[in-house]
Amino acid sequence: MAEIESLNKKADFRYIRILISILTVMIFAFSLHSQDDPSGTQNKRKVELIYADEDIVLRDDLTGKDMHHIIGNVKFRMDESTLTCDSALWLPDKMQVTAFSRAHLEQGDTLDLFGDYMFYDGKIDIAVVKGNVELIDKETHLYTNAIDYDVLNQVADYDTKGRITNGENTLTSIVGVYYVNQNLFHFKDSVKIVTPDYLMTSDTMNYNTKSETVFFTGPSEVHGDSLYMYCERGWYDTRFKVSSIWKNAFVDNMKNKLNADSIFYNDSTGFGEGFRNVVIEDTTNNLFVKGNYAAYSKMPEKYFATDSALFIQVTNDDSLFLHADTLIAFNIPDTIKEYRIVKAYYKCKIFSKDIQAKCDSLTFSFQDTIIRLYQNPVIWSGFNQLTADSMALFTRNRKTDRLELYNSSFVTSKIDTLRYNQIKGNNLTAYFKDDEVYKIVLKGNGESIYYLLDGEDLAGVNRSKSANIQIFIDEGKVSEVVEEQNPAGVIDPPLSLSLKEPKLEGFKWLEFMRPKKKSDVFIKSKEADLLTSPKL
Repeated sequence: MAEIESLNKKADFRYIRILISILTVMIFAFSLHSQDDPSGTQNKRKVELIYADEDIVLRDDLTGKDMHHIIGNVKFRMDESTLTCDSALWLPDKMQVTAFSRAHLEQGDTLDLFGDYMFYDGKIDIAVVKGNVELIDKETHLYTNAIDYDVLNQVADYDTKGRITNGENTLTSIVGVYYVNQNLFHFKDSVKIVTPDYLMTSDTMNYNTKSETVFFTGPSEVHGDSLYMYCERGWYDTRFKVSSIWKNAFVDNMKNKLNADSIFYNDSTGFGEGFRNVVIEDTTNNLFVKGNYAAYSKMPEKYFATDSALFIQVTNDDSLFLHADTLIAFNIPDTIKEYRIVKAYYKCKIFSKDIQAKCDSLTFSFQDTIIRLYQNPVIWSGFNQLTADSMALFTRNRKTDRLELYNSSFVTSKIDTLRYNQIKGNNLTAYFKDDEVYKIVLKGNGESIYYLLDGEDLAGVNRSKSANIQIFIDEGKVSEVVEEQNPAGVIDPPLSLSLKEPKLEGFKWLEFMRPKKKSDVFIKSKEADLLTSPKL
């Protein structure tokens, strides 16, 4: 018995070894087969017929392959996807289905693809859909005449014009690609997006269906009742009405126009920012504000500019250029009509053809058209230099009307390299005609030094003191001086003139600070320069 049991055990071991050898050969052969077929079958989707009213099988005598003509309530399964239709042709060996009438590809829980005709190739996992095509992905609906859909990568593309609805937005284009996994559309050719507030047009554009954000990738325009935008790069969030645009960025809110290298704008709040080469145009008041940074608020209307900030007031025959470290403009409500105030802070300089000025800060009111200058102000007009503790420049019809100087008023005009006409007192008013000073009225503690000329020759120098003084100027030069209330003075003959000419207390000649052209407003002067002048 022991021998028989031993023989049985040996037979069992022999059988197991044979079985292991057979399995090894089969596994090896299968591996070789997989290597011989580079495409493999692991990426193929198995096409399985789930249901049909009728399945007519036709045999191809040449290939010996079957073709199924499926009729009525047809349903196929391809892994996690299903395909339904009224009728279909099915080639099992090629893993191909041609669906007719009410074709419907359902992928997962969210994506549905409909059409009159659909061809599906399981080997490459591509579906070609034609006729009344509709793709539905959650809240996104795509309508077109024909579409190619990559089932594996979930990418749909069309080139026969498409229309997309997403939330309250409607998008149309000739060519489009939809990346389902990324919730992203890429549009080309005649792109148009319609939102409840805007119409956006472009040649190329992207759109995220989840965030409802438009991405501008080419020349693009945004049109609205109170807003126009242009750019060639940027984005716009249609839900929150927030945008960031660059490359020839431009915004027009029907009150002001804004150009910059890049612009951020929140249409919900009316707040915007411009970065580098910023230009704000106030079309109502015909003025411009420039800088490398600017911020704007629509309600209440206000803007701020800095970094090479420049204010420009345009007139027909002349323009005023104002530079300061910071410019602020805002509107003041009024019972009759609101008006604008412009404030400039630190190291202000003004240039126009007829008036130039320098001060530390100023305000400009559009209600009374007055420019008020503070802290060591200097104004130059023709041959005259005017200084005081503070000043107010009154304009009418965008022309200078008069200039008022308050406390420590001083007017200087140069005769030659050594001699200066000088007038000083408490307060002073200079009157202008055609943007040139023609009369000066000084009140309180008046003192003057002016030189008498006989043609081109020097006749003498008049030194006087008077409570009030009137000076008349012709072609930028003193023509007459009228002294009022207890005048006292002396006229020295020219022979007594010395190389050190007389100067009134507080005399400063600041011509070296005077802007000679509009670009000079950017030349910085040291604060101490306002208190001293070059040695004479």
